[in-house]
Amino acid sequence: MKSRTRLIVNADDLGMHPSLDAGILRAHREGIVTSATVLAMGPSAPEAVLHAREQGLALGVHLALSTRLPCAAPAAEVPTVAPGGRLRASWADFARAWLTGQVRRTEVEQELAAQLARARELGATVDHLDAHQHLHLLPGLRTCVESLARRERLPVRWPDQLPRASWLRTPGSALKTLLLTVLARTAPRPLSGVHRVSAGGVFEAGRLDESTLLSLLDTLPAGDFELGCHPGEGTPHVPEDPAWTYGWQSELQALTSPRVKARLEARGIELITYARASLTR
Repeated sequence: MKSRTRLIVNADDLGMHPSLDAGILRAHREGIVTSATVLAMGPSAPEAVLHAREQGLALGVHLALSTRLPCAAPAAEVPTVAPGGRLRASWADFARAWLTGQVRRTEVEQELAAQLARARELGATVDHLDAHQHLHLLPGLRTCVESLARRERLPVRWPDQLPRASWLRTPGSALKTLLLTVLARTAPRPLSGVHRVSAGGVFEAGRLDESTLLSLLDTLPAGDFELGCHPGEGTPHVPEDPAWTYGWQSELQALTSPRVKARLEARGIELITYARASLTR
């Protein structure tokens, strides 16, 4: 019997900005978003978690090691992770420091555990872990995240989507996504007891319009799969990452599109959360 396709539609960056939060919450109320991951130290995280709980939006933790957010652990205890009390500006800055031995592993472990604890303090019932800008795929960092996931019995997003011919139209994004796919697919097997959920949407991040989303739905594999997305309202200025410009509004429109909902129904794709994927694996 052919396995059915079950889809988690997960919105990243909850708690980063009120306009992003509003878009995520609307995409859940009116669209196909089933899950979101919260930046526990984000400026609007307390209000965002409260509203997410009120409307029954499933929550994971978007573990962060970049984007100038304040650290969750005491700053004096994680100086190589958060110089001056804040995380590094970009994923590239952190990757460079991590790969050249400037960041202590024990501090990373402490910071990630503190972010999970902070999310729970805010009221989140956490059902999975992923990493902001997919930094958990870096050599050596994977086991930090998977050790936390094993201890807490939480599944982990694993962005291993295979390349598509359409990626060639945007070479820069294609190269970055291909690198992440290679890291994901060549990584050692997960730690015992850790459940990785295959995920896509990395290449489309910030430009997941209706036609792109419809095309993705037509190529989904059987089994459980996560599609990452970034809905928001308008074109907010995010002080922690001033150069950040995504098509948040366009993604919101795609995720609430009647055509998208009809395509899901026509293909028999079931929308689920990480909790359901974890329970039935």
